Amino acid sequence: MPPATTRSIPENAVASGGSRPVRVAEQIKEWVVARGLRAGDRLPSEPELIERFGMAKGTIREAMRILEAQGLIKTRTGPGGGSFVHEVSMERARALLGNYFYFKNLTIADIYQLRRVLEPELAASLAGRLPDTVLAELEDNIAHYDAPAETAAEEREQHINSLRFHALLARQSENDLLAFMIDFMAQMLSDLTVYRKLYAKPNLELWSRGRDYQARLVAALRDGDSEAARRIMASHMDTAQALMQEQEAEIRRNFIPG
Repeated sequence: MPPATTRSIPENAVASGGSRPVRVAEQIKEWVVARGLRAGDRLPSEPELIERFGMAKGTIREAMRILEAQGLIKTRTGPGGGSFVHEVSMERARALLGNYFYFKNLTIADIYQLRRVLEPELAASLAGRLPDTVLAELEDNIAHYDAPAETAAEEREQHINSLRFHALLARQSENDLLAFMIDFMAQMLSDLTVYRKLYAKPNLELWSRGRDYQARLVAALRDGDSEAARRIMASHMDTAQALMQEQEAEIRRNFIPG
């Protein structure tokens, strides 16, 4: 593949879209995509980047630091070292996005507004398409909460494991964006469960109905019944939202005087 041409930014120009290093970092990303580079591929050396982008050493170094902070490149020292294209993991992307929402005061209703739209369609799309190994993994996950919790610690673990069921299911989607969004929402709910202490009082109905929905869903997925899978997941989302909001209200009544 011939080298992609890159338009240099005049060294004395002030970029309207951000600082000069930020603009150069964007150009390096565009160049990587244009060249079709993949995770693990080596990037040009610093002198080559200086020549290619027509920028000073300090600007190139700052641009590379920006890309490394974003998780898009990895720098290694020593023999065979250099800068390499790095693929951002789902865990890192989820953590970065989670930081954005940290001070947004998301509610259970906010999260379920999206879950009620996305998860029934995900379930319908996967009916009859999951291998036995994945169906077995989903059933093994349900087995982690095969009996009601007797303590707050057990309730906490059951909440987290029941949300893991949905993350496991999401990862089977061929739509990477859909898979990420559902996995991210499951993690957000897991975090809410922990720091708002929604597990402080065991909820038998939440456990019983949630487990029943998930078991029925696995059966519909195994049978290839997309309409049943969609219907079961939709009912699961509606019920889970109502019960979790009741749980949150109950916890507040118990911990807030008056």
